[in-house]
Amino acid sequence: MTTSHSAFCPVYRAIGVLQEKWVLHIVRSLLDGEKGFNELARAVGGCNSATLTQRLEHLEHLDLIRKRTEETQGKLARSVYTLTPAGQELQSVIFAIDTWAREHLHTESEAVAASGPC
Repeated sequence: MTTSHSAFCPVYRAIGVLQEKWVLHIVRSLLDGEKGFNELARAVGGCNSATLTQRLEHLEHLDLIRKRTEETQGKLARSVYTLTPAGQELQSVIFAIDTWAREHLHTESEAVAASGPC
């Protein structure tokens, strides 16, 4: 595919978004429900705060996630992230990847649970 055509191809554009490091990990984690920044950082694992912030801002710009700020007395404000309906639609993508991986990417232990993505 040439560069001029790639700008107009929805598959090319979607892969561009989804291949960014940590994006699918963030979405997968938020499929379980809303999470605060620190909880999300722990769930994603290994992503530094600056990169996580950048990815969250980008996903918010794309309307895949929403950020809500909760004010608490005597504490710093807490940022809470949830998937938008568009973000929730990525569940089928995550499940398709899970199904493909279970079928084609065998592990030495083969002790992978058969229910839902890990």
